[in-house]
Amino acid sequence: MKKRRKSITDLARELRKNQTHSEKTLWEHPRKKRLQRYHFVRQKPFIYKEKNHQKYFFIADFYCAEKKLVIKLDGKVHNYQQYYDYQRFG
Repeated sequence: MKKRRKSITDLARELRKNQTHSEKTLWEHPRKKRLQRYHFVRQKPFIYKEKNHQKYFFIADFYCAEKKLVIKLDGKVHNYQQYYDYQRFG
């Protein structure tokens, strides 16, 4: 039986449920429009390329559409996946 791959949305939801300490701390500021009344969302997926039915994407930790501002926090996990990150973002 073939296992269904998680959708990008499913991955983003999982990340929202399992925030890092840094994300939890930072989220207290833009939460509920307390940061100069701008609306932020957490774990916003962005598809930056599609090739041969393959989607290349990243999930921003925080995003403000009004300012087109993307915030990505790098934690300790990126120390162990530098090559992977380089392949994704060049």
